[in-house]
Amino acid sequence: MNRNLAIVLLVVIVGFSAAGVVGYRRATEAQAQAGKEIAALRLRTEALERAGWIRSNPDAESYKNDIKGYLRWYFEQVSAQHAKFGGNPAYDDYLKDMERKAKAQAEAELPQLPDGRPRGPMANPVNRKAFWEWEKAMFDRMRTGKYAPVLTGTDKGLRLDIVSADVVMVGNKPKIRFPLVLWGAQRETREDERSGVKRVLTWAEFATTFRLLDDKGKLYGEMSTGNPGMRNDYPERLIAEFPPQTVLGQYELDPVPANVSQMEMLVAVRSHAPTGGDINAQYSWKLPVPDDWKLKAGEAWEGATVTTRSEEEIDPAVAARKGQK
Repeated sequence: MNRNLAIVLLVVIVGFSAAGVVGYRRATEAQAQAGKEIAALRLRTEALERAGWIRSNPDAESYKNDIKGYLRWYFEQVSAQHAKFGGNPAYDDYLKDMERKAKAQAEAELPQLPDGRPRGPMANPVNRKAFWEWEKAMFDRMRTGKYAPVLTGTDKGLRLDIVSADVVMVGNKPKIRFPLVLWGAQRETREDERSGVKRVLTWAEFATTFRLLDDKGKLYGEMSTGNPGMRNDYPERLIAEFPPQTVLGQYELDPVPANVSQMEMLVAVRSHAPTGGDINAQYSWKLPVPDDWKLKAGEAWEGATVTTRSEEEIDPAVAARKGQK
């Protein structure tokens, strides 16, 4: 055989072998990725099946035990999937993706907004990181067995948990912080026909009132608001392993007047079903107001306005007497 021809044949054989190895690796990687995605979908399906009773259990103390068991099971499954398919133990893929986009944006030298900020999806990366950290704190609370709501209620298949009620410093001002988790809000996935991009829409509208009562149960004042100031309708977008079908939120209140003894928290949630119709859930709790929630004697309640109410609205005893008549 001609020596040059032998060399050519050898090069061709090596080329086919390399292509075969590359093709095999790609097929293996694609198969592994498909297996990982299927396992994640199966876990999500089973988690939603198990969550039905978790969301509906009417006994608050029993629920608190149930939710611990549910979360323990769920994160054991997450750990098993990470061991089998690989995973990120820091759960910060969203942050890494955000950093890549920010770098690409900087390299592209995109035009700036009039105030000097960059245009595009990464216009405020610091806030996005803070938002992820806020979600990660709740995720870690669930993952490490520390999820123990101080208030919980269920209505029409929706479970609302008030996770804690603490005074924190925001800037240089104290705030009463109520982080919350809503389980079971209706969702809908929509896909853009042109781009193929999928969006998950969560239907959940909040209307919340905090009624302030004195030591005799009389209404002293109230604060009303809509959706929580901090809110995440689709936590899985930031951390894929977050327990499915939850809404995260957080209310922050200013300290209340010194003569307030009790707070009544009334929350209404409306969730629209994609098939039509609304779920209207109602939750109410009455809780004592500790001293660290209160202003000091003589301190003004900032932002308060004076309104006129009937005796029946102010004093439940008056309403009861008139009701008997």
